[in-house]
Amino acid sequence: MVKHPMAEQDISQYLAFLLTSAHRHMRIGLGQAIGDEQFNEEHWRILQVLSDEHGRSMGELAERVLMNGPALTKNIDKLVSRGVVQRAADPGDNRRVLVYISDLGLETVVRLKQRVDAHHDVIEEALGPRKTSQLKRLLESFIAESKPSQG
Repeated sequence: MVKHPMAEQDISQYLAFLLTSAHRHMRIGLGQAIGDEQFNEEHWRILQVLSDEHGRSMGELAERVLMNGPALTKNIDKLVSRGVVQRAADPGDNRRVLVYISDLGLETVVRLKQRVDAHHDVIEEALGPRKTSQLKRLLESFIAESKPSQG
């Protein structure tokens, strides 16, 4: 049997694999840090974005929290049922629906943010502030440079 030269390359040498692995570790860590059966990391992202108390359309919210439409709708339904967000007609266009955070949602996001911040502090302590800052800058640069063209 003839071995193909590419078959020998270790998958862990690929940037895509490393980014996916880092993302997986971060999600697991955040899930443990949040430690709440009713709320997860996706819920925290939604509540964090809505915590400025500006209503957001589903499209805008999906883009800000890095979720596709169906996944966002499913999560918003759960958050509405828990009383932490609400939907309302856009005062400027009754055909559009905006999502707002409730008072209970504001209390919840403060609690969740403390846990998420504590998790991030543990990561920064492990990496050190310099490496953490470098990693953030590298990721921001990668995201900016690798965005698909809007052509």
